[in-house]
Amino acid sequence: MTISLIGKSIAASATLKINETAAILKAKGEPIIHLGGGEPKTKAPIDAILAAAAVLNSGEVWYTPADGLLELKQAIIRYTEEFYATKVSPQNIIASSGAKQAIMVALQAILDPNDEVVFPAPYWVSYPEMVKMCGAIPVVAYPEDGSFQPTIEDIERVVTSYTKAVIINSPNNPSGAIYSEKFISDIVQFCEDRNIYLIMDDIYHRLIFDDKRPINCYKYAKNDIENSKLILINGISKLYAMTGFRIGWAVANKKLISIMTNIQGHQTSGPSIVVQKAATAALNGVQSSVESLRLTLQNNRDVLVDQFKTFDGIKLEKPQGTFYSFVDFRAYYKDSTKLANFLLDKVRVATVPGVEFGMEGFLRISTCGTIKEITEGIARIKWAVDPNSPNELFIGNRKLLRDWL
Repeated sequence: MTISLIGKSIAASATLKINETAAILKAKGEPIIHLGGGEPKTKAPIDAILAAAAVLNSGEVWYTPADGLLELKQAIIRYTEEFYATKVSPQNIIASSGAKQAIMVALQAILDPNDEVVFPAPYWVSYPEMVKMCGAIPVVAYPEDGSFQPTIEDIERVVTSYTKAVIINSPNNPSGAIYSEKFISDIVQFCEDRNIYLIMDDIYHRLIFDDKRPINCYKYAKNDIENSKLILINGISKLYAMTGFRIGWAVANKKLISIMTNIQGHQTSGPSIVVQKAATAALNGVQSSVESLRLTLQNNRDVLVDQFKTFDGIKLEKPQGTFYSFVDFRAYYKDSTKLANFLLDKVRVATVPGVEFGMEGFLRISTCGTIKEITEGIARIKWAVDPNSPNELFIGNRKLLRDWL
């Protein structure tokens, strides 16, 4: 069997793989606690559910335009004006089957083989693979000070004449860090000065804590949208707990959106009419669910941080947003993959290895679950790695004996 060079180079999604493994073990009756997930457990807004049901009940489930329904675009226009103080037209928007597809189509529209795409570490697991799927080269910018806060100098150090784009994700998956306003200002101006595409992955932009406010990238753009290489990515998955609906979008200049539409038209055609109607209703409907989710996640974050304070040697920068924490376990394990497998095998706690996000020795631990899941999951982790813990642990009616420390 012959496989393409690109096909051979692409690894499985670490986050989806851990979801699958956890689901299999849970189906077998194992007492799994999934702290690796990336989706809120709250229900989708009732407005979205009713809108989807109305389409299904009508029986009129037809093709949609390749770039999305006009009514969804109008909702995105209103959203962009409200949260980014920027007016755009329907021709500046493409709706895709998730923010992931919006990013992928954008990359396919702008990249040639051997172009380079820069993003800071830690980074979302899919960025390198998506770049490689375009025949291009992912380039990681590691913050020189070892923190989760990149500087423009960190980016500039790895930018070359082959750099075609920079991807910025803030609030950041996996660290929960919010990049400083100075950095966002610097990167927007830097990319404009260098004539480089800037992809702003804002999928978590309203899930932020401690009275912080979203940072608007357009505030620092000198070029108008039609002369801009700024591509704004967003979607409904995280804010509205609608991960399974698969609707995201990109906002960019009309020429680029037209090219992205051509590509998407040959890939998947337009997104499902059912989920577009649901997304429109979510964006236009009552917004209390977003604030409720944000407050829940902030409380979960606080519980997680307090639990990890009981560990000796653990380092954790308090997440400022998202529903992730990126915990430094190097005092216990240097190999994050071995650690994640060890925790899943010994105490049935699912996490994601930090190496998949570009930083070894860390684990991404989610706060999407319940308080009980977070506290019990972290207690199991502590029992597994802390030599000062007792030798026995009960999980339900099962007694575990520790024989590895």
